[in-house]
Amino acid sequence: MTASPGMQAALDAAAAIRGTTSPNPWVGAAVVRDGALVATGATEPPPGRHAERVALDRAGEAARGASLYCTLEPCVPFAGKRTPPCSQAIVAAGITRVVLALEDVDPRVSGAGIGLLRDAGIEVVTGDGAVEAADQLRPYIKHRTTGEPYVIAKFAASLDGRIATVAGDSHWITGEAARARVHEERARVDAIIVGSGTVLADDPALTARPGGAVAARQPLRVILDGRGRTPANAAVFRQPGRTVVWTGDASGPGWRAALVAAGAEVVAGEPGGGGVNLRQVMQALGRRGVLTAWVEGGAAVLGSVFEQEIADELQAFIAPKLIGGDGTPAVGAFGIAAVAEAVQLREISVERLGDDVLVRGFAGGWRLPRFE
Repeated sequence: MTASPGMQAALDAAAAIRGTTSPNPWVGAAVVRDGALVATGATEPPPGRHAERVALDRAGEAARGASLYCTLEPCVPFAGKRTPPCSQAIVAAGITRVVLALEDVDPRVSGAGIGLLRDAGIEVVTGDGAVEAADQLRPYIKHRTTGEPYVIAKFAASLDGRIATVAGDSHWITGEAARARVHEERARVDAIIVGSGTVLADDPALTARPGGAVAARQPLRVILDGRGRTPANAAVFRQPGRTVVWTGDASGPGWRAALVAAGAEVVAGEPGGGGVNLRQVMQALGRRGVLTAWVEGGAAVLGSVFEQEIADELQAFIAPKLIGGDGTPAVGAFGIAAVAEAVQLREISVERLGDDVLVRGFAGGWRLPRFE
């Protein structure tokens, strides 16, 4: 069912701030009176206002007797809450009807916001724009229901699936439009994850630079390095924002101390395939409030996130070039013996970006619940 005009305005407001509000969800709200749009609002970065309060503040006295459309159930009082509850603000503003896309999956809120509004005599309607809102909030829904971030695997490869030549050259396989999209996506995620091999091969900055400018909000940079190979003078340690290096028992105390001196946080975790326990990493990132993690490689890391069903989505940027079988594959081996065992993407979309194409699809064991 297509969203109503009021809910579409709320969805548009939420889309404009996607990924900027973690660990809070990116929510949109709209105040409608006598069929006319009065005001919209979107959640501000912490510790700012939630979408409902922004819309109500903008509407002022015009909110009294009006309807409020919101992409997610308004919050309620709970222990440790940092902002005033939106459900109480809605009651105080004199709203008479609330239309919600989704009930909040956070157990501290789930259904309580709706109950508070109805107890105050406000009409509450749910389900308007539910499918669209759920798609917008995939990372939030996964985080609140599993405790782990939503994981997007990304690679840029030639048409024959190579991310570098036999000599290790990878600059640039894709064109400017594809690289610009990557920086737009980086700016919307909470963490960028790479293996130490990528740092050694490319010495990347791992920053978000949408429009060519370094973004004020930078995702957490995470380097997986079980053996202690990342050099302390790597470019990643000289960038704005924070860098965490996840390591294991095979790395030495001198190396760890050198990285700390370079400004990194070093976390020693359990061993696993490739040197670190990826599931433990994801659980730890979830506890840090990371809703979306962007895994850029290299091939071994990408192979592991697919093999262990950690990747929820793939964004593959494909260039119309051929490098040949002696180049580096985009995804490392993970023991597929038959085509029937291959990872099958779901809900595929294909987008043209200059001469390149972006192939996007969903994978892994976690699936978005149905909200209709």
